[in-house]
Amino acid sequence: MRLTDAITGYKYPLAAIVSILHRGSGMLMFFLLPFIVWLFDASLTSEITYSRFTSVFIAGAWFLPGWFIKLIALALIWSYLHHLIAGLRHLWMDATHAVGLEFGRQSAVFTIGVSVILTIALGVKLFFF
Repeated sequence: MRLTDAITGYKYPLAAIVSILHRGSGMLMFFLLPFIVWLFDASLTSEITYSRFTSVFIAGAWFLPGWFIKLIALALIWSYLHHLIAGLRHLWMDATHAVGLEFGRQSAVFTIGVSVILTIALGVKLFFF
């Protein structure tokens, strides 16, 4: 029994889960917007702030270790990629009126698959290079 079945007694289709994650990724990007602005400012102000910016991912900042800062950045990467791909999925469905059950399932699988694969690829780059 899945967690969603135990809580609601209803088995959500994959398209509904993608839609919920689309909203969640948008909220995550909104709430982490101050962190994004800080990253952008720190990377563009000067060479000194850029080196300080890159050292945060190694040594950490404030009371947070570097690996945790990388996890926050990885969450932002996933959030952006998932939100972008799910948004394109919704635009495609609106533009072509492709709202069938089969297309919804296939596009949901594509959305999750591509966003996870791209997040893993960028996560490897973030953590190991």
